[in-house]
Amino acid sequence: MTVRIQVLGPMRAWYDDQPVELGPPGRRAVLGLLVLAGGQLVTLASLVDAIWGETPPASAVNILQTHVKHLRRLLEPNRPPHSRSELLPYQGEGYRLCVPADQIDLLRFRRLVRLAAERETVDPLVEALALWQGPPFADLPLLARHPRTTAVLREHRTALTRYAGMMLAAGAADRAITALEEAVAADPLDEAGQALLVRAYGAAGRRAQGFAAFHTARRRLADELGVDPGPELAAAYTELLDDSPPGLDTPPPTAVAVPRPVPAELPADVAGFTGRGSELAALDRLAGGGGAGTADTADTAGSTGHTDPASTVVVLTISGTAGVGKTALATRWAHRARNRFPDGQLYLDLRGYDPEQPVTPGDALARFLRSLGLPGEQLPTDLGERAARYRSLLDGRRMLILLDNAASVDQVRPLLPGASAGSVVLVTSRDSLPGLVVRHGARRLDLDVLTPDNALALLRLLLGDTVVGGAPDAAAALVAHCAGLPLALRIAAELVHRRAPTPLATIADELADHRRRLDLLSDAGDSHSDIGAVFSWSYRDLPTDVARTFRLLGTHPGPEFEAYAVTALTGVDAPTARAHLELLGRSHLVQRRGPDRYGMHDLLRAYARDLAARDREAEPPRRLLDLYLHTAATAIDVLYPAERHRRPTVPAPAGPLPALPDLAAAVAWLDAERANLVATAVHATAHRQPWYVVPLTVILLRYLESGGHYPDAVILHEHALRAARDAGDRRAEAQLRTNLGVMQVQQSRYPEAVTELTRAIELAHEVGDTVVEARALGNLGHVYQWQGRYPEAAASLTEAVALCRRNGDQASETRALGNLGQVRLRQQRYAEAARHLEASIAICRRVGDQIGEAYALVSLGHVDSGLGRHQQAGDHHQRALALFRSTTESAGEAYALDGLARVDLLRGEHRRALDRLREALALFQRIGERAGEACVGNSLGEVAAATGRFTEARMRHLAALRLAEEIGSRHEQARARTGLAHSEPDRGCTEPVPYRRR
Repeated sequence: MTVRIQVLGPMRAWYDDQPVELGPPGRRAVLGLLVLAGGQLVTLASLVDAIWGETPPASAVNILQTHVKHLRRLLEPNRPPHSRSELLPYQGEGYRLCVPADQIDLLRFRRLVRLAAERETVDPLVEALALWQGPPFADLPLLARHPRTTAVLREHRTALTRYAGMMLAAGAADRAITALEEAVAADPLDEAGQALLVRAYGAAGRRAQGFAAFHTARRRLADELGVDPGPELAAAYTELLDDSPPGLDTPPPTAVAVPRPVPAELPADVAGFTGRGSELAALDRLAGGGGAGTADTADTAGSTGHTDPASTVVVLTISGTAGVGKTALATRWAHRARNRFPDGQLYLDLRGYDPEQPVTPGDALARFLRSLGLPGEQLPTDLGERAARYRSLLDGRRMLILLDNAASVDQVRPLLPGASAGSVVLVTSRDSLPGLVVRHGARRLDLDVLTPDNALALLRLLLGDTVVGGAPDAAAALVAHCAGLPLALRIAAELVHRRAPTPLATIADELADHRRRLDLLSDAGDSHSDIGAVFSWSYRDLPTDVARTFRLLGTHPGPEFEAYAVTALTGVDAPTARAHLELLGRSHLVQRRGPDRYGMHDLLRAYARDLAARDREAEPPRRLLDLYLHTAATAIDVLYPAERHRRPTVPAPAGPLPALPDLAAAVAWLDAERANLVATAVHATAHRQPWYVVPLTVILLRYLESGGHYPDAVILHEHALRAARDAGDRRAEAQLRTNLGVMQVQQSRYPEAVTELTRAIELAHEVGDTVVEARALGNLGHVYQWQGRYPEAAASLTEAVALCRRNGDQASETRALGNLGQVRLRQQRYAEAARHLEASIAICRRVGDQIGEAYALVSLGHVDSGLGRHQQAGDHHQRALALFRSTTESAGEAYALDGLARVDLLRGEHRRALDRLREALALFQRIGERAGEACVGNSLGEVAAATGRFTEARMRHLAALRLAEEIGSRHEQARARTGLAHSEPDRGCTEPVPYRRR
């Protein structure tokens, strides 16, 4: 006597091959849930929850027992009355289905799929897929959305995809297509399956269907998820294009949008989070419901009449006193709800209560724009333009934006999206931000202190049941003294740990003495005083020298610090500094931000700064600024040794210094400390310390420029110029304006660059600084060359070369000669170009300027190409590439790759040329070099034309033309128009890329 059960499709059962009518949906659901368990025990509670959810009837258990009784009668008709059921026994707190696996289609399906994987053969897969008669429980909606049912659907799609892959490998593309069409029909958003289907169509010679499948998938991804095709699907499309026969006008690859970044910037979830259930539920409801799946609670926001959250941007605010847990609550809710936002999450600590350096709306927008994929050089300078670009990039995307520690509505308003239906902005602030409620319809949650029960639960989590349970009265008193503030409770718990084995009652008694602590609620309007008492408890127990370190850390202007900064602040040695940081970290007075790096909560920083002021140490000591200035100079010397003469000489300060033995260490230090360098410069300007901000800005120029860190460079130069003007230092102003001109060139802002460089030349001439004047003239000639003003460029550069020779400045002379050679190259005066470039290379080798030599070699390679000397051209570009890769000059590496690709094109090596150009384009896009993007775009158009892909060629040249017109590059405009006018592969433009300055 056998029982057989089918769930893959309509649910059916047989007893001895005779169909069994299972009865009503509830009864079939019970059997289905037991089948899904695969022979494992299913508790009554699980059955109740699966069938009725959160609102089961009072008689739920009785109903289940009745269903089981009927199932036993149907499937065990010959079982003696009152005997134990062998098929559906009751065990422990539930039931288990005991039917052999081969008699249940789902279990047999799984066994066959495993067998196919173990044996790496297709036959078991064929048998497994043949069992599939439709979606599981096709006639039982009650189980259609059960998590285990959806898991079975995923297993089926995986099996189909695996079978298709095996068929494709065996050359049976048509069979693969049949399976894949079924798989992607079941899950149209499965990009891996869609990519395999596109490849299968290509393998079967059905390219038109492959293109159609790709575009259908792309539209669905955009419509339903607001995303572009990912790398795997885009690669399948590119392969389909590459396999197209010459001359076939297939859609160009520009139709495949580069996947937009999906930022995931939420900070780590809070360890030891407890309570706040009603607040989390309120946030779910205010955000549109269902985000975290929690039960609804009474309205704590006092806000009604909101529009449909799916059709608008929802703004939520969490306001409350300092230390009440606003950030913890926001972070916990954001992690629970993050799956609702497929386009990612943005996060920023606005540092609204930092009295000196809150994050400005402009800086916040710059950060978010970079996170959304906007290259730094495209960053608008105007606040309104930044906000508009930000809203444009968010348009149509569903994102979560967490703005932490806001001080005012003005700090938040520019960061609100426009038409981004389904997005949520979550703001935390000590202020209630009524302006957001009145003008932007924000939904506010006022966060109160923890209830006594929740506060005690948090304390139990922090200290353990033994400590809290052993002294319940003392624990309750400690909770009361902490006023239910989570931050206060955490610091107090650390105090208990550190003072062990001091009894909990003793510490609670100490905290009860108001004369020994700050009055927790002495001034409800003071944002610092409410938590100062808790800080004082932890601070008081610090050793004297560690307490001094804590105070001085409050004077550090930057967001983070490490041991060397602590040594400069305090004068202790590096091992002692690390020990102090470890102890402060354990006391929760600093927070670890990374390996050997720490930061401070803004309230802790304010508290520490107040303590330092009382000890008359309100400002960071000069040795901290000396440390940053000298180490920055050392790092830049490692990166750009040939340009050392251009930078100020910085004496070594007393005390230990970071070791920067090589390029990697220098770049790592600069990257880690960049935010601190900018912050200290801002601080130095505010405190009239031009001796720091001006040389620091001059020193950092090359690093900021070559790395594409334009917003930071602009901030530094704005403050340095202000400091130089305030100090009446016109020589420094000339140098800084030259630097600003260089950055404008790198951002393709040529008119602005001409203005800055012309003013720099005037200032340098007035003060008699011929070194700065020569450099400004050389860069002005470089700008003119970009603008196609070749006679003016040659005149300016010739004057620069003469000044450099008069000054004996060979390092600057070589750059001016290289740029002059580039101008002559553009004019096709190859002999003159070669003479200038060879002279530049000789000087570069003499003074050790590898970067200048490499740029000159790139230009010399283009001279060779213009003269038909392809072998020499390739050799020069290859040598340049090797030099660039031994430095950190990513843009130069990309230009060398472009030069090599053009030589490959002339040799007919189209695949190699395409590979090099793709690598170059990625480099240019990473650093935001738009002129380079236009150059490579034209090169890609030339390769496409050479291989008969004329539609793609036209699209590439059109895109390059638009970009070149936008930035004002006359050379790339002309090159793009040439490419558009000539469709034959041998008519594509092969003129050189622009030589880089400086």
